Amino acid sequence: MKTYNAKDIRNIVIAGHGSRGKTTLAEAMIFLAGGSDRMGRVADGNTILDFDAEEKRRKVSISTAVAPIEWKNFKLNIIDTPGLFDFAGGMSEGIRAAECALIVTAAGSGYDVGAEKAYKAAKKRQIARMFAVTRCDADNADFYKTFDAIKEEHKSSVCPVIVPHMEDGKVKSYVNLASRKAYEYVNGKAKEVPMPDDSRITEMLDILTETVATSDDELMEKFFEGEEFTRGEIAGALNKGVSEGTVYPVYACSGYTGDGVDMLLDEIAYSAPIAADHAGEGDVECDENGPLAAICFKTVADPFVGKMSFMKVVRGKISADTPAYNARTGESERMGKIITVKGGKQEDAACIPAGDIGVVTKLSGFKTGDTMCDPKNVVELDGVDFPVPCLSMAVKVRKKGEEEKVVAGINRLVEEDPTIKFEINKETREQVIYGLGEQHLDIIVSKLKGKFGVEVDLKVPKVAYREAIRKTVQVQGRHKKQSGGHGQFGDVWIRFEPYDGNDLVFESEVVGGAVPKNFFPAVEKGLKDCMLKGVMAGYPMVGLKAVLYDGSYHPVDSSEMAFKTAASLAFKNGIPQASPVILEPVGTLKAYMPDDNLGDIMGDVTKRRGRVLGMGPSGEKKMQELVAEVPMAEMGDFATVLRSVTQGRGYYFLEFARYEDAPANVAEKVIADAKVDEED
Repeated sequence: MKTYNAKDIRNIVIAGHGSRGKTTLAEAMIFLAGGSDRMGRVADGNTILDFDAEEKRRKVSISTAVAPIEWKNFKLNIIDTPGLFDFAGGMSEGIRAAECALIVTAAGSGYDVGAEKAYKAAKKRQIARMFAVTRCDADNADFYKTFDAIKEEHKSSVCPVIVPHMEDGKVKSYVNLASRKAYEYVNGKAKEVPMPDDSRITEMLDILTETVATSDDELMEKFFEGEEFTRGEIAGALNKGVSEGTVYPVYACSGYTGDGVDMLLDEIAYSAPIAADHAGEGDVECDENGPLAAICFKTVADPFVGKMSFMKVVRGKISADTPAYNARTGESERMGKIITVKGGKQEDAACIPAGDIGVVTKLSGFKTGDTMCDPKNVVELDGVDFPVPCLSMAVKVRKKGEEEKVVAGINRLVEEDPTIKFEINKETREQVIYGLGEQHLDIIVSKLKGKFGVEVDLKVPKVAYREAIRKTVQVQGRHKKQSGGHGQFGDVWIRFEPYDGNDLVFESEVVGGAVPKNFFPAVEKGLKDCMLKGVMAGYPMVGLKAVLYDGSYHPVDSSEMAFKTAASLAFKNGIPQASPVILEPVGTLKAYMPDDNLGDIMGDVTKRRGRVLGMGPSGEKKMQELVAEVPMAEMGDFATVLRSVTQGRGYYFLEFARYEDAPANVAEKVIADAKVDEED
């Protein structure tokens, strides 16, 4: 593919609800533009964009795929993103690389959650928004129902451009309102036909005319005078309105048959924001001759090519002799091979100019969100706004000794997918992964097996409980041992007290040299070692004050080790008498859900022993915020429940707040579980 100037480049992210035909539509675009010799089918597992083995097996997109196409002297970078919420990180990548979001929904559906999320993400990033209503040829499909739902949500900003003419419940032709031309499709070929006499289409034309008139004073004047707009005037007004984010055009089509997709491509080329004018960010203008500034919006660990860094160039250009300077690390590395990709296929490229998208291989120091720039003109572009993973599971290897393979494999997967989080909990001695949902975690397990040859199972992670005391006690710890030669002798009296804190507070009230000062550190060390494993369930002890107030020693047999042992005996004797308790971690929950779901979520939080602290409008349209404190042990499946109740609209944040006394029934179960684990 030849190198294009930014004025002829359009960067389009395709986003929307799962199973609405996004990939099918993108495949039709590629085929019609001559980028493939056949139309790929998701069901057949032969699409260009769903090329990953897991995507072929599951028949669903799980990652972002890029395909540049050439259409009427323009380059359109098509970025296909997953619609399932478990793979929302892919949409984040696509939104970051594009200047325009084509939000796809299906004829007959309402304004679904995926469209809503895609719209919000595009608006937050301040990129243009368009709507494609696909599957218009399906049985009982109703484009106008879907159009009305979009218009109900976005009012006067919504502008019909391509609409279907229906006869007997089926599409007879597609009408381009901007050019006032109608086309029938026979075996994939478009044939111009007379404009239909259809009152709904007349209505749509009126909406188009009124919408574009609002974007230009001269057109508004013509509108009031009843003059007809030219094709060029409409195209210019649409481009202006779309680029400014005030107009959302709607296009009817059928991705499966390709009907209307050629018209959609025309309109994208005419109306989508021009990279030269809109790829710039802040003070960084889209200028091919300026100093380099590019964002790495996606990373792939390819088994054959090696690490692939997907780059959107905002300014300057990436070429073989460009130093790969990383604004985050402050280091340069040798520029890798420059390629363009079409799904899983790669092609060598001379450069990636401003406004364009491409891939650089084998950049070991770059990760998603990093900025590549001129070392003499350092800039740091905004990173990628990824959702926070909140569903956690512990990883258990099926074959002992493969824990290191899990670490290596997941670290590679994290490099590709920053919505995965991985940690080794030293306290519970578990490897824990976090993801966006059950399917997301299931994909991780599949990839660990398929790519790295390690089989694992997932289980609910252990909770890091604590132990403490609630009563003051005074006890003796005496260690005496005689076994020939020097013996061992240490004798301490310690007062154990509860206090509000974490670390041990150690004090001495010894008078008269009953215990020499040089043994105090050994006593403290013995107590600290004991606190690592409490007496109830073996969890670390917190909030303990220990006062050494008396004891005795032997001038020959006493030693640091003897006094350390004596301190541990005092701990084991005294703590069970000091009303020990199990402490459970409590987190601050901030949950967000539609107005209608507040009551259900509040009830669910209460069932989890949560205490609601407050609620009210979140600042987002029709959304509520619920703030509560909830035991973290109760939050395991909250992400799944919240998504189910809110149909995917809800989200939450949970942060550790403090430890609190666990109720008696909870403490009993924790102690019982600890005994079982110890036996295992």
